Amino acid sequence: MKKTYRMKDLDCANCAAKMEAAIKQIDGVSAATVSFMTQKMTIEAVDEKFEAIVKEAVKICRKIEPDCSVVL
Repeated sequence: MKKTYRMKDLDCANCAAKMEAAIKQIDGVSAATVSFMTQKMTIEAVDEKFEAIVKEAVKICRKIEPDCSVVL
């Protein structure tokens, strides 16, 4: 499954790169992109674990940039 989510208050391109790298490390993720320019996050992962993976990705984003939120 592949889905794209809008992000709010992503203020730093370096933070976006850190988020992308961390999300790619989640078990079950086949691809991930976090774009500072478009303020979007795209995750491609196995269907069975997709909801849990998205929750973990949101936690990662909050940890790296506390003011950033993901519109689910």
